[in-house]
Amino acid sequence: MARLIFSAIASVDGYTVDASGSFEWAHPDREVHAFANDLDRGIGTYLYGRRMYETMRVWQDMPEDDPLIADYAAVWRDADKVVFSSSLTEVTTPRTRVERRFDADRVRELVQASDRDVSIGGPTLAAAAFDAGLVDEVWLILVPVSVGGGTPAMPHGRFVALDLLEQRRFGNGTVAMHYAVKRA
Repeated sequence: MARLIFSAIASVDGYTVDASGSFEWAHPDREVHAFANDLDRGIGTYLYGRRMYETMRVWQDMPEDDPLIADYAAVWRDADKVVFSSSLTEVTTPRTRVERRFDADRVRELVQASDRDVSIGGPTLAAAAFDAGLVDEVWLILVPVSVGGGTPAMPHGRFVALDLLEQRRFGNGTVAMHYAVKRA
């Protein structure tokens, strides 16, 4: 059965972007990038909000002169994408559709019908999925920097109990933490 997986690269103080909106500090080195490629290899559908889609769509036309980059671009292109946006009128990538609003029942049905895992990207959209009890697993890739503020990776103001499944430390000090979401 497919799982709904939330994954994020975050600072050790829990932010996906800093107070200025930058995530340059989060650029993964080759070891972390290869790990992230492998994490996404099993994803059949990406669920994005508008901002995350606009960030990720560069993978559609990414130059493929670096095998590591080409690998992720192929993984990304191989998956379907659903963009939840009330303002986006069209998408510029194949295998992509727009939904005007997040509908928990439709997302639940999509995950249940999928033969591959579904990824939910972006902390704002993920918060809605956490609220609906849809998220099965969480991957947090923690970069060894503290940015002091910005957009939190995990939903603020919500209690989310997690069970640690595995962890991995990388040579640059980044740590990947894999959790199952505990059900009430």
